[in-house]
Amino acid sequence: MFGKRYTEQLIERSAENATDRRRFLKAAGAAGLGVAGAGALGTALSLGLGSAGATSQYGQGGDAAKEAASDAAVLNFALNLEYLEANLYSFAVYGYGLNEKYVNGIGNLGKANGGHAVKFKSEHTKQIVQEIAGDEVAHVNFLRKALGKAAVAQPEIDFQNSFTAAMQAAGVIKQGQTFDPFGSENNFLLAAYLFEDVGVSAYKGAAPLVNNKTFLDAAAGIMAVEAYHAGIVRSALFERGLGDITNKMSDARDSLDGKADDDEGVLKDGKANLVPADANGIAFGRSAERVLNIAYLNPDKVSSGGFYPRGLNGDIATSGAKEK
Repeated sequence: MFGKRYTEQLIERSAENATDRRRFLKAAGAAGLGVAGAGALGTALSLGLGSAGATSQYGQGGDAAKEAASDAAVLNFALNLEYLEANLYSFAVYGYGLNEKYVNGIGNLGKANGGHAVKFKSEHTKQIVQEIAGDEVAHVNFLRKALGKAAVAQPEIDFQNSFTAAMQAAGVIKQGQTFDPFGSENNFLLAAYLFEDVGVSAYKGAAPLVNNKTFLDAAAGIMAVEAYHAGIVRSALFERGLGDITNKMSDARDSLDGKADDDEGVLKDGKANLVPADANGIAFGRSAERVLNIAYLNPDKVSSGGFYPRGLNGDIATSGAKEK
């Protein structure tokens, strides 16, 4: 698509330093522009490029915010989230989770439990989910290459019990009932909605924590794809008349992640609300700790629970304390 000289000029303009540029060119020549940033990211990590002054898992403000999270810690936090999404979509389409070559690393290696193939009735919907599955697996692969030996392992992931708890808390199902996220097309789209929106807000919130421009460019690219995914899922749910359920799920997410009331469902004043943005058309972000309040299904400061029964691997693994 792009000529070699154009590609070289693009990399010259965008890469952080000479070493980054060389690694970018090497990676691009070996695997194409799709993973061109991986080598540069790995180089920056090996050089110990941190993010002095950035906030950590504790979010913005307060004494705890003085603890800086390294760029590697931020990327590993993202990798933990991508493990969940990649497994969710892979199970839905193929009936199995990530291949073992994509899951080893630092920390406790866990399995993704409770997944199985969705019996799609619509070929249209199946193709959508299959395409997204490919993107999510690619994100895992990209981040793992970027982090190199610093990449964390896949943590234990629970789909069955966690989605049941989340849907009960949202009032979608009653106490004593269960929710199988893979039990139908509608169930799966609702399950995908729960995390696609959170993923977009997570990358938006993480952007200020990343100092290295090469890292930031990669994170921005992944965020853009996650936003495409979220828009597709929200549109599908609106078309299927499931907007009321998404509003309940949105309220449940808001009840977990602090006092802010930024989360929005697919319906607003009875009309389509496919793009959750403020008056300026800007999406909101969540700090890592608030993302983990949702992932752990707990409004308190904890280090495990919900979708991650044994917690995340890496330095960023604690959710936020309940606000008074």
